[in-house]
Amino acid sequence: MGAQWKVKHKEAAANAKGKIFGKLVKEITIAARNGADTATNAHLRLVVEQAKKASMPKETLDRAIKKGAGLLGETVQYHRVTYEGFAPHQVPLIVECVTDNINRTVAEIRVAFRKGQLGASGSVAWDFNHVGMIEASPDSPDADPEMAAIEAGAQDFEPGEEGATLFLTDPTDLDAVQKALPGQGFTVLSAKLGYQPKNPVSGLSDEQMAEVEAFLEGLDNHDDVQDMFVGLAG
Repeated sequence: MGAQWKVKHKEAAANAKGKIFGKLVKEITIAARNGADTATNAHLRLVVEQAKKASMPKETLDRAIKKGAGLLGETVQYHRVTYEGFAPHQVPLIVECVTDNINRTVAEIRVAFRKGQLGASGSVAWDFNHVGMIEASPDSPDADPEMAAIEAGAQDFEPGEEGATLFLTDPTDLDAVQKALPGQGFTVLSAKLGYQPKNPVSGLSDEQMAEVEAFLEGLDNHDDVQDMFVGLAG
């Protein structure tokens, strides 16, 4: 599971469009700070594609871009903050948040970590690789993920969810690889920077796993939590 590990009920929760759109709007707003033109802003281009795939209304998308680019005269500033620590049973965890109030968020994240252990910056990051993550589905049964990874310039690949493949890249190659994959017979579903665990925890009992999942579900329900990367094998 590693970098793509998700709480089992996270997908059900994520089906609430409001929650998906809320996260995407924040991401678009941050990305648009570097310009509203997707042709020259690679980060914005990636997030806009995700928003379109999530069926975000065009008005919502356009407003988020203009807001981030400072074209609406609004002063709300989102900040990206990362927290590190452990879920129950010493499962390493990196939590990415996007917030307009860092002091509020850190206080609430501390509370959310009460059944785990919130660490200092760098306390678990050393046990993860910072990578580009591209989830893509094959256009035909003959599509070869290994050949596609080589030709597109990905560092590695692994099975994803529902027949998809997760392509791993150097962070600086994320945009180039996601552009190249369609030419190799794969449709890109999502692309982002993330963290892949080097030494995922294994051997947890069903009861211990349930504790970890409950802890992660609580974190995921926080409005400011954008993404989580968990060092858990499976």
